[in-house]
Formats: sequence, C-alpha cells, structure tokens
Amino acid sequence: MASFSGRSAALADEGAPWPKHHRVYLVLRQEIEDGTYGPDAPMPSEKVLAQQFGVSRITIRKAMERLSQEGSVDRERGRGTFARRTRSEPSPVEASLSGNIENLVALGLETEVTVIEFGYGRAPAGVCAAMACAPDTVMQRAVRIRSLNGRPFSHLVTWLPEEIGRTFDRDMLGTTPILKLIEQAGHSIATAKQTISACLATPDVAALLEVEPGSALLSVHRVVFDRNGRPVEWIRGLYRPDTYAHQSEIARSASSTRTIWNT
Repeated sequence: MASFSGRSAALADEGAPWPKHHRVYLVLRQEIEDGTYGPDAPMPSEKVLAQQFGVSRITIRKAMERLSQEGSVDRERGRGTFARRTRSEPSPVEASLSGNIENLVALGLETEVTVIEFGYGRAPAGVCAAMACAPDTVMQRAVRIRSLNGRPFSHLVTWLPEEIGRTFDRDMLGTTPILKLIEQAGHSIATAKQTISACLATPDVAALLEVEPGSALLSVHRVVFDRNGRPVEWIRGLYRPDTYAHQSEIARSASSTRTIWNT
C-alpha cells in the first residue's frame, strides 16, 4: 500500500464550488480505481482519513456513504471498509510517440529531477501484463518529481526490468535521463505506446506537485520498447496542466473514401 505521509493538511480552497465531502469522494474513488487500496486489506479508518485530508470525520463519512452506495467500497462491521473496483479500465486517447523519443531525452536534460523513491519489488499485475512478463515479477520501481526553474510539473512512476535497473543507482537516476540509462544498459530505444487521459490529484501526489488535492491532472501511461520489440520501461506521468502541455504535429490525409488526420 502506498504511503500517505505527504497528504496535505487541507483538502482544498474554501471557495471551491464543490463541498468537501464530494471532493474527498472524488479523490478516494480515483485512488480505488488506481489500485491504491487492495481488496484484501481494509482502507484507513475514518479517523485516519480525516487526519490525512484535514477534514472532519463527518466529511469522510459522507464520502464513504456515497462510495458504498455505488459499490466502490464494502463496509463490514468489525472488519473495516474494503475497496472494490467497479469500473473497467478507461479507454483514453492513444497517442503515437513516433519521432518524439529524442524530445523526451532533451526534456530530461533541460529539467531538474528529484528521486522520491527507488527500490525493487513485485510489480502490479497491470504492469507485468504491459511488460509481457510473469505475474509478480520483481522490477525496479522509482518515483520522481520533475521541475522547471524550481517549480514541479510532473510526478513520474517507472517500472524497469530488474536486469536493466541493476545497471544504475539512485544517484544516476537523478542526473541522467532514464532513456539514456536504458540505452547504456544495451537496449536501443525504438518505439513506445502511449495513452493519455485525466485524473484527480491524490493528497500525496498533490503535496509533491504543490497543487490542491482533487486538482485535475493530465495522466500519461507509456510503455517503451527496444529495437527487438521488448518492453523496457513502464511509466506513468501525472502532469500539472498549468505547467505542461502535450503537443503534436498532425497532417490531413485524404483517400478515396475518407479524410483523416495523421500524426
């Protein structure tokens, strides 16, 4: 389970248009869908959640009641509250990275990186599936914050095959773009598959990105492949929309039956 030591003391601006219990509900629902809370262990108690969000227990109770009504949680007397994922994975817009790998490397050279977490562990099922490996495969996991002129704009979680991860340490990850480190390990980067969607900032991510919990973020999931077609990196990036914009060039292509836009 993720650590919540970075949860903000206050949930949001008092002048925000939505009541606090609704904003707490949105954040908790996002965390449930992201797999923050597993089905086999209870979620934190109302008292703990109230402290983490900086709100009253009544506010937490109202949010939990709504989650219970929609089937996102089961509240079991004497055992606690358990998360239940009820929605299938979203179908975000797919975006090609063809021609943009060098731009990602350049971005790593021009911005500052702070490594928040670095270690090895069993990857979640979704990561293992995307990386074409067996369930519970041990991989390198890192969490980084990328900043520009001292202002954080992205929260990055990466999973790498263990043999690639073992070729560099935490300090190197903080000074060298991860794509360069992968190539230095003998895997020439060739292609990537990417999905783009949106999500809400959980309190721990919000604290690191210096935004309010519940703020909208751009969510980018990417799997990078080497020239042999092997997946060599799984990455999820959460971006502040006020500091980052995803740009691409498109051209109109016409055929005898239809006209479409190509990237």
